[in-house]
Amino acid sequence: MSDDPSATLPAVDRMRAYWDIVAPLMDGTQAMREQGETLLPKYPAEEQDSYNQRLALSTLLPAYSETVANNTSRVFAEPLQLGEDIPESIAALCSDFDMGGSDLNNWAARTFELGLGFGLCHAFIDHQPAGDVRNRAEEKAAGGRPYAVLVHPDQVRGWRDEAGSLRMVRYAEQVSVPDGAFGSKMITQIRVFEPGSWKIYRIVEATGVWGVHQEGQTSLDFIPWATFYTKRVGFMEAKPPLLELAHLNVKHWQSQSDQDNLLHIARVPLLFMFTDDEQFKLVISSGSATRMPEDGNAKYVEHTGAAIEAGRLSLQDLVEDMRMSGAKLLQKDKQQTKTATQANEEAAQELSPLARMSEQFSDFIAQLLQFMASYQKLPEGGHVEMRGNFDSDYAPEVSLPFLLNMANASKLSDETLFAEAQRRGVISDELDWAVEKDRLEAQGPALGAM
Repeated sequence: MSDDPSATLPAVDRMRAYWDIVAPLMDGTQAMREQGETLLPKYPAEEQDSYNQRLALSTLLPAYSETVANNTSRVFAEPLQLGEDIPESIAALCSDFDMGGSDLNNWAARTFELGLGFGLCHAFIDHQPAGDVRNRAEEKAAGGRPYAVLVHPDQVRGWRDEAGSLRMVRYAEQVSVPDGAFGSKMITQIRVFEPGSWKIYRIVEATGVWGVHQEGQTSLDFIPWATFYTKRVGFMEAKPPLLELAHLNVKHWQSQSDQDNLLHIARVPLLFMFTDDEQFKLVISSGSATRMPEDGNAKYVEHTGAAIEAGRLSLQDLVEDMRMSGAKLLQKDKQQTKTATQANEEAAQELSPLARMSEQFSDFIAQLLQFMASYQKLPEGGHVEMRGNFDSDYAPEVSLPFLLNMANASKLSDETLFAEAQRRGVISDELDWAVEKDRLEAQGPALGAM
């Protein structure tokens, strides 16, 4: 039993083991360096100064973060579309969805990227205090309105549910408070939601224990909290869908550090002296000569380079493994349709994991819109339409060289090659093949062409 609102549930601790890996990968080189020996172990008998130098020179290939970003870009290849069933008053809120200047599309893209990177993310609909109001007109005049709040998965401390219904949720947030006459400082507070009420806990300076700082009521009889899962394993619990890619990326981080260190050592030849004269002193300078004792000898010993080449090939293999691991989100599999109506039309449809995530995210947004509608006493919040691009061959850097080889081998027409390049965004949509063909004929053969 615990009365500590900041205490974490075992499910949160399990997820944090995953986030300890993916979070620094998402944040980049500096965050990886800050992890120190956790993600870049020391060599046996390695001096601390040598390790610190090696760590400071290590750089991250951002395979994980870029894969997450690229897949998010696919989901939002076109801006999400507001459905015709969204009430006008709710649609007006979508231009500043979070009261921070982000419209719904930008807010949604940021939220999807967070959920894809960490396995899940959360949001709730809050409402501006509007004082004593009797109807929506008075509420609007007072400036009160519902808005979305994005909650990072690592902020959540715990929850309670009954038959899959959320009855309580706790999360931590950082807030700035005055410090002295002119300064400010950041403190941690715990916000607790229950149906129809909320509380904010802070540590009481006099006692050093958590106490209620603020509390209040809401006009809803439920918690307006929604969770977007990309790989759900339980209620409010998930696993990053690209976790294996994250492990490969950490392995590349470690292997790249080894390779850079090996290159540093191999680039500096070692001078060996062969002499029995214990009084001999070596002087190396461009303006002086060294006199060797009789029968003495000196040689430079250099690395053969075999280990360097093996390391380079190993890094290339890791990069290819990461590319394949990230591409699995685009591989289609059979997925049953979601409604009986759809089931009558076709038994099953082929969806990639990323396409399914897009559909689930659409439901997540619809849930938030419904919460907004509930605050405004409206029956329906409406839906949005996602128009992503989930073609597995869409990546230009992967597919265009293959298409170009087909065209060079006369297995693909120039017009089709032009269309495929245009579809991938490599060529402007404003260009027309017929016009471009006339330009090519007027231009004549390229230099060196037979």
